[in-house]
Amino acid sequence: MTERLYLEDLQVGQRFACGRHALDAEQIKAFAREFDPQPFHLDEDAARGTFFGGLAASGWHIVCLTMRMIAEKVPFAGGLIGGAAEITWPQPTRPTDVLEVVSIVMEVTPSRSKPERGMALLRTETRNQKGELLQIFTAKCVVPRRPKAS
Repeated sequence: MTERLYLEDLQVGQRFACGRHALDAEQIKAFAREFDPQPFHLDEDAARGTFFGGLAASGWHIVCLTMRMIAEKVPFAGGLIGGAAEITWPQPTRPTDVLEVVSIVMEVTPSRSKPERGMALLRTETRNQKGELLQIFTAKCVVPRRPKAS
């Protein structure tokens, strides 16, 4: 991983390409069996008769994959510590999708009461190979400020 970034290193509009992940039906079903056992995540035939009209990944599965990709590519000093988050899923994620994740710094705010840190608002978009938006994950992250030299 690259050099760790402190609050002072972040700029509005800064982008982090977080990589790609090829999804398949077995990954979708394995996650669902353990964490979200619903018919539209577990069985192609049962999924056809649902709202999704076919096998779809759990939104929580996409959150987990996205988080792993962010954690590997967004080098905040102190790690990615969430303060608040909002998630939307504009459309289902399918077994043939190749996920591509990009995080964008939307705001950088030093703390007034805690001078050693601040908050960065990150908007992370997960798209498929067609560029279709599958998930928007907006999170306020606690980011340390650069330590002062002694």
